Amino acid sequence: MLADLLPVPTGPLTIPVTGETAVRLSLVIPTYREAQNIEALLVQLTRLLKAALPGTFELIVVDDDSPDFTWKLAQGLTADYPHLRVMRRTDERGLATAVVRGWQASRGQLLGVIDGDLQHPPENLLKLLAAAEQGADLAVASRHTEGGGVSTWRLARRIVSRGAQLIGLVLLPGVVGRLSDPMSGFFVVRRACLAGKPLSPLGYKILLEVLGRGDIRTIREVGYVFEERTQGESKVTLRQYGEYLLHLLRLRLSR
Repeated sequence: MLADLLPVPTGPLTIPVTGETAVRLSLVIPTYREAQNIEALLVQLTRLLKAALPGTFELIVVDDDSPDFTWKLAQGLTADYPHLRVMRRTDERGLATAVVRGWQASRGQLLGVIDGDLQHPPENLLKLLAAAEQGADLAVASRHTEGGGVSTWRLARRIVSRGAQLIGLVLLPGVVGRLSDPMSGFFVVRRACLAGKPLSPLGYKILLEVLGRGDIRTIREVGYVFEERTQGESKVTLRQYGEYLLHLLRLRLSR
């Protein structure tokens, strides 16, 4: 039997009632037009997490009403994957807010995010979990530390990515400067560090919001190689870069 779709939550991120659940990790997968990738990703994540956190994890797909019915494909897998929950958003868009909505609906002590396009190698999630278990408030998969890289990115894309990071360092040095890869969208954070915080991200860089608003003391970075897509199309647009700049300004003004 298929599980019902999750309602889109509102309100602040809270701590679940003690004893209500034994979920250690809630991993959110924000999606839009990822029908070609979602099942393969869920299969890989399930295999890894069943071994690492048996019975104590959940996967939450938050889909922005994809025209390729990514949400419906994911919901169709819930009969075989009881740890899988699916949310379909029809009145809101954006990767960063999708992550927040998933976290608001989650029950885990640790909160994570991974892209739905297989560009974030799922096996690196285990390294992030290990860092969190060793005491890190925030464990981030980084392209710019030892063991990291960007696969076959063209020079122009490398320049744009680094340029965006430099702008962040100018506007928010105390936030962006804490990491080698503050643009990463692959990380695990302790729920208690974000509970009750006014999370209101703009665009697609949710890590900026976590760093800027969360009570993050200890950070650990784990190197990973950002893979090229094999299925589907990139969602990065000029509009998203504009939203990134507005997000930086919003965080700057709130400090």
